Amino acid sequence: MHSATLQSATPDPEAFMAYVARVSNPANQDNPDHGGLLRYCLKKRHWSVFEHAVMTLEVTTTLDVATQLLRHRSFTFAQLSRRYASGEQARVSFEMPELRTQHPTNRQASLDTLPEEQREEFEDRIAYLYAMIKDLYDDMIVAGIAKECARAVLPQSTETRLYVTGNCRSWITYIALRSGHGTQPEHQRVAHSCRMAFRQVFPVCAEALDAMAWAI
Repeated sequence: MHSATLQSATPDPEAFMAYVARVSNPANQDNPDHGGLLRYCLKKRHWSVFEHAVMTLEVTTTLDVATQLLRHRSFTFAQLSRRYASGEQARVSFEMPELRTQHPTNRQASLDTLPEEQREEFEDRIAYLYAMIKDLYDDMIVAGIAKECARAVLPQSTETRLYVTGNCRSWITYIALRSGHGTQPEHQRVAHSCRMAFRQVFPVCAEALDAMAWAI
């Protein structure tokens, strides 16, 4: 869970972005050497060049992380809906949360300092609750209660899938932001997985961004 896999992308995307970037130099527009140009555009923050090639990823995560991801409004999303999908079509499963302590000064951060004994106690209680919720949900569906109503009892840790489509610039912004400190660790894993897919599709850009430490 908390991963992303490549689904589709613009054919030869970096060559196409370079082709677009040379719109004012048509005599050189078919130049196959695009690496230097893209690295220059990244260094100079000529972002519009990177809006002409797109990538679609399938993201598997939990509902709470998906809610954070949906805030990136330059993306286009299609998310699994429990209003339509039954448990037979899309298995209902929960992920045990990684229990951490609240950071004393940063409300958006947590620390991996929870004593093991406490962790085990709360994991046992959560597992018990999950079993009750799953039985309740299944009983509601069997009783004929609408899926759109039954889904309301499912916790934020329920697994979900969504397709995320964005241009190269949007992916650069998302990866740079959500890979950094201050992002929930589970969401960081999604971002790191997206970065691996980004490297497949945009290898020249990824290498240049690595050299810049993704400081955009």
